Amino acid sequence: MATHKVGGEVDAYCTRCKLTLAHTILAIVGTKIARVRCNTCNGDHAYRGAPGTTDRPAPAPRRSSGLSKAEKIIISFEEQLAGKDVANAPRYSPKDTYSVGQVIQHPTFGVGLVTGVRGDKVDLTFRTDTKTLVHGRGGAPSEKPAFSPPVRQVTGPADKPQLAAADAPADEPVGESPANGD
Repeated sequence: MATHKVGGEVDAYCTRCKLTLAHTILAIVGTKIARVRCNTCNGDHAYRGAPGTTDRPAPAPRRSSGLSKAEKIIISFEEQLAGKDVANAPRYSPKDTYSVGQVIQHPTFGVGLVTGVRGDKVDLTFRTDTKTLVHGRGGAPSEKPAFSPPVRQVTGPADKPQLAAADAPADEPVGESPANGD
């Protein structure tokens, strides 16, 4: 790689001209060019190398050695279910708890195999996909709060004061005037 110095020239991408043109180096930080001035439009900007060039070192070529990485072994869904009692698989319920290796019958996804358990979540592998579902949420049934409707109080016209229930006489019927002996 050529050594560059301030005042020297370098090809760089000009942000104003939108072309790769000759530029004068204005600043260098360490061994990298920091700022340049376009020799065509005299615009100053940060150094941008020509498109397709990079200052990163090229990756070392891979060499194949006699040692190979461990090969991936793919086990089909049917092979995973082999030896399991699929006929007696319990139906999935979020209230039940499950363990790894257990076979489950899901109403939507079909037969599944438990492949992971994390707290109240369980990973189930089905023929086409892996789903994360909840389990162990069965606990004691939560009590619903008792509903008590508000007590309706007798209201009258807003411009007249209302007697409280304690102030009203108990022996006098409401709404009737006292008998005068007519």
